[in-house]
Amino acid sequence: MNISHFYKQRLKWWGILLIFVASMLPTRAFCQELNVNVTLDESQVNSTSLNFLDDFTQKLETYINQYDWVDANFQKEERIGADMQITLTSVDDNYNFEAQVVIRSRRPIYNTTQETALFFFNDENWNFNYTPNRSLVHDELQFDNLTSLIDFYAYIILGYDFDSFDSLGGTPYFSEAQNIVSLAQTTSSPGWSRSSNNRRNRTQLVTDLLSTNYELFRKAIYQYHRKGLDNFIDDPKESRQQIIQALKKIQEAQRNTSNSLLFDAFFNAKYREIVSIFEDADPQVRLDAFNILSDIDQSHLSEYRKLQ
Repeated sequence: MNISHFYKQRLKWWGILLIFVASMLPTRAFCQELNVNVTLDESQVNSTSLNFLDDFTQKLETYINQYDWVDANFQKEERIGADMQITLTSVDDNYNFEAQVVIRSRRPIYNTTQETALFFFNDENWNFNYTPNRSLVHDELQFDNLTSLIDFYAYIILGYDFDSFDSLGGTPYFSEAQNIVSLAQTTSSPGWSRSSNNRRNRTQLVTDLLSTNYELFRKAIYQYHRKGLDNFIDDPKESRQQIIQALKKIQEAQRNTSNSLLFDAFFNAKYREIVSIFEDADPQVRLDAFNILSDIDQSHLSEYRKLQ
């Protein structure tokens, strides 16, 4: 079955299904797209006046998980799972916070009950203002140093997910993230500057994702997940070959580009999984995988040596 997402084929007959469901169920059976769990670490902030943060994570989860990011309805089991770990590093008397945030997303592996890590990113440069009793409101026409970052990563998560089910399928969502970057250029908020000396920022992330220089990498994301992992139960031998071909695409993309941000994010999320995929393969297949991996991801070489 060729699907670009669990719900993609459903869109063709959505109107009929919606009428049928509405007639059968007393309550809405569909969900928003994201299911993000937010955690907050306040241990580095020495302040006794931050009790108003007690419901901060709940507000963020409501903001993210109850918003319709995509013009389609997801079944509960189709929602995109993600974690957002926020660490506060400082705060001033005007409730201006400095923070770091780690974002992880995952997606189900077709025909299994397992999930696979999809996106992993550590953003170390986030400043935002959050006052007591503040409401969080979506406004995609105006930059806000708190909600705009949340919106940005929501679209990045969506883009990666759609890329994994349909070749380059995430482009509309990466473009939405790029729009937020453009809004941010009118501010001095850290982490958004196009001229930053730090090439591992939000602007660089989405710029690379939309660059034609990295299209081969994004096509590898699709091949790795849809043609590799999703078929692994039925045909592990063929799936491993698809994953090797995906790694070769990444190898080629890496040779033709100068920034390692996307590659590092991919392998930080995937290196253990890749080893587990090939550990039980034939010796020559293991060696083929090792030779590619040792060339394109030196940072996890000690793990890849298990394939020799």
